[in-house]
Amino acid sequence: MRITQALRLAVGAIALTVVASGCGGGSDKTATENAADGKLTIGIKYDQPGLGLREKDGSFSGFDVDVATYVAEKLGVSPENITFKEAPSAQRETLIQNGQVDFIAATYSITDKRKEKVDFAGPYFITGQSLLVRSDNTDITGAESLSGNKKLCSVKGSTPAQNVKDTYAKDVQLQEYDTYSLCVEALKAGAVDAVTTDDIILRGYAAQNPGALKVVGDTFTVEKYGIGVKKGDTESRQKINDAIEDMITSGAWQAALEKNFGSTGIQIPEPPQLDRY
Repeated sequence: MRITQALRLAVGAIALTVVASGCGGGSDKTATENAADGKLTIGIKYDQPGLGLREKDGSFSGFDVDVATYVAEKLGVSPENITFKEAPSAQRETLIQNGQVDFIAATYSITDKRKEKVDFAGPYFITGQSLLVRSDNTDITGAESLSGNKKLCSVKGSTPAQNVKDTYAKDVQLQEYDTYSLCVEALKAGAVDAVTTDDIILRGYAAQNPGALKVVGDTFTVEKYGIGVKKGDTESRQKINDAIEDMITSGAWQAALEKNFGSTGIQIPEPPQLDRY
């Protein structure tokens, strides 16, 4: 009888452990409150060269990483106390809402639909949608030239490919992957004809694959990158805006862009005006 009771207690304890570990470990604290405790968890991309990239040694590099680190320091958190967490496009709102990250800096375009679920500081960068093709491709020169049943790749949870289909090339075949790096591999393998997303993201991939890939055409949308925070967290949003403005006025913003994209031929734009709604 005692053995049976002990066994039941052990099984119950294991079940509770499993349930607890499956809760996601989210925090109810705001970004400002966690920063006051000396630590932050920040969502970034892991596979976007020049923006958010996890290096082979486990370190992180890119303009988004530099912006996030600068903001964190202005909130009182040193780089060694930042935990970077991967934030795939389709999961960004969920990560913020569940408290799994304090904020997200991951090529996160500010849209009215997204603002229904999260708040944004910024924008800290403005870009536009473009196209990436193989270097030997001569027939794709812009969005309109994707007509003729060409295969166009983008990622789940993002809208660029559908935008091309709706506005420029109604018969284009859309292919969706979980990440842009998978789209790029499909492009190099000949499985798709082009990849579409923001120009600055594509230039990072082109620079990573010199002689194999190129960016073509002019940008054909306006994308404003913001830092996503929990809906209603006005204090954190305002403090992050202050940090972005400080990064711009100090010269650190331009220096970060030149460091990450100076070799790609990109023209460094004027800093954006922040939207303090």
